[in-house]
Amino acid sequence: MERTELLPPLNALRTFDVAARHESASRAAEELHVTHGAVSRQIRQLEDALGTRLFDRAGRGLTLTQAGRELATATRHHLGGLARVCGALARSDARAPFVLSCPGSFLARWFIPRLGALKDALPELELHLTASDDNEGLRNGVDGVLRFQTPPFDDAEHQETRVLGTERIGPVLRPDSEWLSEASSPPPPEVLLGLPLLHTRSRPQAWPDWCSRQGLSSEGLDYAQGFEHLNYLLEATLVGLGVGIAPDYLVEEDLRSKRLVAPWGFVETEACLTLTLPQVGRARARHPHAEALGEWLARELATAPPH
Repeated sequence: MERTELLPPLNALRTFDVAARHESASRAAEELHVTHGAVSRQIRQLEDALGTRLFDRAGRGLTLTQAGRELATATRHHLGGLARVCGALARSDARAPFVLSCPGSFLARWFIPRLGALKDALPELELHLTASDDNEGLRNGVDGVLRFQTPPFDDAEHQETRVLGTERIGPVLRPDSEWLSEASSPPPPEVLLGLPLLHTRSRPQAWPDWCSRQGLSSEGLDYAQGFEHLNYLLEATLVGLGVGIAPDYLVEEDLRSKRLVAPWGFVETEACLTLTLPQVGRARARHPHAEALGEWLARELATAPPH
């Protein structure tokens, strides 16, 4: 095995390689986006480390010595090979699927209807979606996690959480519900206190929080059927079992098609939709498409129609 400790600093070799190709410190500085003085210092350090002169200097021009020509042949071959291998690895990583974990209800009602738009926006991204309603962070094989959660976020080590959008919740029900049929305008929110209210066990505070923001007491709420997931709650709402409560993200299409109505609108909660990714610069690499996917998600959430 060859002894790599005998190698000069890689940055000095790269600077030399560019300067040798141009035979000009000024043009090397321009390509490397550094100063002329920085190039000159790197070359002097390399010459000192090797104990030989690599260039003859004439004004601002450079001419390779015999030792310089030998080193330039080696750097051109080996640095070029490194660049090709690293480029191939980066392209291979970019082609790997991005594994995104998100709540099942969000996946079914928000994400899947937008997969066509995502493909148009990011054609090179291969996305693998997995449904999970736990609050675990990044697991092996998962590149990003979407979650509804309330600040402050308890990031695990080497993870970073960013906010994509705030959560807004509100009551929804069928437009032909008997509680609406006789009213020419939306009844006051107090009417909900006597109606069968569907709820999820994962969000027991949804109804009390909404009532609080409406100035209503949550005591004596008539809780009807409870469900594990919001998706089940909304299906029960669609068949008329009661009044559901859900984030506006999840009922956009139901409201647009008038399968459901939201007579009392939606109110902002303290929760946010977040995206958790590996921290940049840590041992675990961030997927090359992570930033673009995060930006697309934030744009889509921001352009959701008002209700």
